[in-house]
Amino acid sequence: MIVRTAPAKVNLSLRVLRRREDGFHEIATRMAPLTLADGVKMEQIHGAADGTVAFTCNDPTIPGDDTNLAVKAVRALEKLAGPLPAVRIHLEKRIPHGAGLGGGSSDAAAVLLGMDELFSLSLPVSRLAEAAAGVGSDVPFFLHGCVCDCTGRGELVTPVPDFSWHPRILLVKPPFGVATPDAYRRWGTSREVPGLPYAEQQTPGGILMNDLERAVFEKIPVLGTLKACLLECEGVTAALMSGSGSTVFAVLEPSVNSAGIIDAVQREAGTELWCCDTAVR
Repeated sequence: MIVRTAPAKVNLSLRVLRRREDGFHEIATRMAPLTLADGVKMEQIHGAADGTVAFTCNDPTIPGDDTNLAVKAVRALEKLAGPLPAVRIHLEKRIPHGAGLGGGSSDAAAVLLGMDELFSLSLPVSRLAEAAAGVGSDVPFFLHGCVCDCTGRGELVTPVPDFSWHPRILLVKPPFGVATPDAYRRWGTSREVPGLPYAEQQTPGGILMNDLERAVFEKIPVLGTLKACLLECEGVTAALMSGSGSTVFAVLEPSVNSAGIIDAVQREAGTELWCCDTAVR
């Protein structure tokens, strides 16, 4: 049996450069893995036909068919390495859905790495990245386990080995998700909502900014209000929406008590929020 963690991520920066001819968008983003993670277990099923994938999850709303990114990862690996023995995959889901935290993509990368180890394929990361890019734009990033700069549609990955900023981060996710295709579709025509914060923020880890905030805040202004509320809290040095949302994260001073920040945000938003005090790895 192989057990792997599948970390969440935040986008420390996200620039949308243009819409490409293939329908995707050209981006430049810096992504960082978090200590918040799903768990993925993989083991061979003896006596079952090659190519069989038995998928289970602690979250019954997660599909187990070929629409699941973890199962798609197996199919992509088969195209690269040939027929594979039957495998059982169990996913212990902790990263929330539709959050802009890359949970599904991270699960897929964990499956690629785990299957490579389980069946002694010994494929280099560069080859696994070929399979990963066909599963999803963020999947290649999660093969590296470190802060990376990503370009293209996100699949061209350059690790940042000298990244030394390790802040505490508070993740705040409202009880709804944001559809990534819709956020990108609205990017070209969206406008800033007066009074909401969009300015670049200088940090020891570089400039924090997200071009998709304009598109998402215009449609769902409560997320912009949430960001503004975090920025006003004592002990918060920066705040940003991650990816296409709906998670907004706050960079915390090392000694601040995050419970007070959570209380302030919940009072402002007037709803239950999913919060996780974590740290960039």
